[in-house]
This record gives sequence, structure tokens and C-alpha cells, in this order.
Amino acid sequence: MKKINLIGYLLIIALFASSSIFASGGSRNGTAGAAQLLIPVGARGVAMSGSSLVGATGVEALYWNPANLARGESNTNVLFSHMNYIADMSVEYGAVSTNIEGFGAIAFSLKSLNVGSIPITTVQYPDGTGATFSPSFMTVGFTYARLLSDRIAVGVTANLITEKMDLVSATGFGFNVGISYKNLGNVEGLNFAVVLKNLGPSMKYEGSGLNVLALGQDLSRPTQYYKIDAASFELPSTLELGLGYTYNINAKNSLMFNGVFQNSNFYGDEYKVGLEYGFNNAFFVRGGYDFLPELNKDANIYGLTAGIGVNYNLGGIDLKLDYAYRAVKFFDANHVFTVTFGF
Repeated sequence: MKKINLIGYLLIIALFASSSIFASGGSRNGTAGAAQLLIPVGARGVAMSGSSLVGATGVEALYWNPANLARGESNTNVLFSHMNYIADMSVEYGAVSTNIEGFGAIAFSLKSLNVGSIPITTVQYPDGTGATFSPSFMTVGFTYARLLSDRIAVGVTANLITEKMDLVSATGFGFNVGISYKNLGNVEGLNFAVVLKNLGPSMKYEGSGLNVLALGQDLSRPTQYYKIDAASFELPSTLELGLGYTYNINAKNSLMFNGVFQNSNFYGDEYKVGLEYGFNNAFFVRGGYDFLPELNKDANIYGLTAGIGVNYNLGGIDLKLDYAYRAVKFFDANHVFTVTFGF
């Protein structure tokens, strides 16, 4: 009973703490920075349109809900993922997790957004100087999760966020907090989750790239540099509520239905739905869609999602191969490939 009361207190505190963050979401659309935090990782979750707050478990749950890290089937997991993102960009992601008996589950993750080389232009050389620079956007995460009972799990992720563009850079910290409840209302297969993502202080760009050469109007003042004070920006925080139901048709066939409501401090509300069909816990077919009813139809550039997955045991090593497709307006579609090893 004490553990259940603790979860209730944590939910109340989290919801009250988030009220000030999300109260003005509609009036601040598009004002948040560190947008790479919103790029999803993992083919299974992308294939179900990001509705995997309750469906994803183990190391694949790190991005969606850190609490479900504690529900992994293997003691140690290693995951690698690659996404062909928009405009010739790509996202690389890797994570490793392990369960420590009597302590909980821990994990380390690394996500990198690769933009490629960009020509350097100046006022004197608007067509380019011949030199290039490569922006760097990275997120390094540490996650701790624990089962408080056979039904309740909690987890938190601390992220180190770094952005670098030529001679300027920004560094910040963000936190994801998740709670999941299994068999809600004593209904077998009905699961619920609450996740707060990207909570943290504002970030700000610094560096020599903000130094501007000031020319004196006469000889009374020598030539010198002055520094531009860049404006700070908030993290793209979100509050997500997830509900899912798994229906076992028979011993070999199952269906999973997932739904998520997402409220942001910078964007309109989103409603995400996903479906997964599994055969013999070895082959899976997935699909999903993300609805944005508050925005016009052209605001959401992402369309239907779909994917497949295969689970295979290699002499004591659980191998998972997953693929996801996400339709995109104006750009080529996203393709996500994920490989997971369980030991």
C-alpha cells in the first residue's frame, strides 16, 4: 500500500510541476530549442507512430518511457538504430542496459543527429568561402528504473545535451520521468503510463562566433571586437499520457493497441495511435498515425507509419530486427532500422 501511495504522490507532484510549463503551450508554438530531443529513435516505436509509452519495454523503452526499462526480459541488452531523416540528415542511436538484482535497471544511451557539411558564407563571399562546417547535435543519457511492485515501475533519465555549430555551442541538461502501471483496474493486458520529457533549465549559445568586429569612425578609438549576447531558449518539454491493451487471440496470435495524448510547451496537442500484430512472439506487423486536431492539415508533415519485426534466439542470445517506415510531406520518407541483442 505504501508503494501505491508513493506513486500517487509522484503523479500529483509531476502534474502540478508541469502545469506552469505547459499552460502557455499554444501561445509559444515553435519557440523551443534543442529540437533534436524530439526526434524519435527505435524502429518499433516509430512504426507505431510514437504511441509506445506502455508497449515498449527494456532498452527500447528508453526514449519513450524510462520506467519500462525495468520490464525488460533480458538481463543485459545492446541496441543500435539508424534513421534516414529529412533533408539528407540521419540519426544514429545506441544504448546498453543491464538489470542489477535488488537495485533496479540502468542504461546508457547516445543519440547523434548528423546534418552533414554546410558551406561557410560571409557578407564578402555570399556564395561561399570554399570552407565548410559540420554541425554537431548529441544527447548522452543515463537512465535508472525500478519495479516497485509487479504492477508499478518508475524511471528517470538524465540527458546531457550538446549543440555545436561552427564557432558557437550550447550545453544543457534535461530530465525524463516516467511511471507505468500494469493491469490497470485488474484488467489483464490493460496498461497505463505518464511521462514528462525534457524538463530542465534554458540553454544558451556561447563562443567566439558571437564576436563581431567593430570599426572605429576615427582614430580616437582602435578597432576591437564586441560580443553579441545570444537569447536563451527553453527545452521542448512534453507531458504524455499513454494507454495500451494487449489481447491474446490464442497461444500464437496477439494484438496490441496503444494510444497516447501528448501536450507540449511549444506545439499543439497530439493524439497518437498504434497497432501491433504478433505471431508466436517471433514475427510482428505494426502501424500507426499521429493526429494534430488543433493545427491545420499542413502543419503535420508526417503521415502514416508502418513496420515489421523479427525475434530470433541465437543459442542463448535474443536477436531482434525491426524496420519502420514513416511517410513525410515535401521530403523523402523516413526509414528506421534497429538491431537489439539480449543476453
